[in-house]
Amino acid sequence: MVSLASTHPIPSTSAIGSVMIALNWYTDEAGIDTGKKHHVKKNQRSAPRSKDIYLHLLVKLYRFLARRTDAKFNKVVLKRLFMSQINRPPLAISRIVHYVGDKSEGKTVVVVGTVTDDLRLLDVPKISIAALRVTDSARSRILAAGGEVLTFDQLALRAPTGKNCILLRGRKSAREAVKHFGAAGVPKSHAKPYVRSKGRKFEKARGRRSSRGYKN
Repeated sequence: MVSLASTHPIPSTSAIGSVMIALNWYTDEAGIDTGKKHHVKKNQRSAPRSKDIYLHLLVKLYRFLARRTDAKFNKVVLKRLFMSQINRPPLAISRIVHYVGDKSEGKTVVVVGTVTDDLRLLDVPKISIAALRVTDSARSRILAAGGEVLTFDQLALRAPTGKNCILLRGRKSAREAVKHFGAAGVPKSHAKPYVRSKGRKFEKARGRRSSRGYKN
């Protein structure tokens, strides 16, 4: 009778160890994605989508300032230079005067976007503004009041760390499209419907009159 030990020799300890190491490598590394640390897409921009060469020069300048200074101001300005136009809403002079008030003495208001005029504001105070763009009427009113309009490269020379600067931006929700977000015609909803005309015959039944179900 032949013994099993002679036909099937017992493997050595070193052989068992090497097999276990190979199995561990296979389960941990070989083609098995054990966590969600891989293939993570960064959604924030690292450069502007625009092809404007002057905007790219400003990005180059503020990328340097954000890297070589400890000021958070430069990092915020750089991030806003990357943004799309919807995320850089315009700001009227009247809102700037409302926000700043009497604190504008010796300060520079910084807007990474467009500064527009507001005819409802009768008196424009003396104010210093740095912006990507200023409309012609707003510029003339600011300069007539003794103020000044700066570009961002001039601002970088005057305040490389953002000292004595007030960073402002407009409301993103001021767009007409935002009024239509949501489901119009649903109870408790105040979304603006897309209607042909605002008259007696257009969407004045259920949801628009108390006698027809409900009225928002």
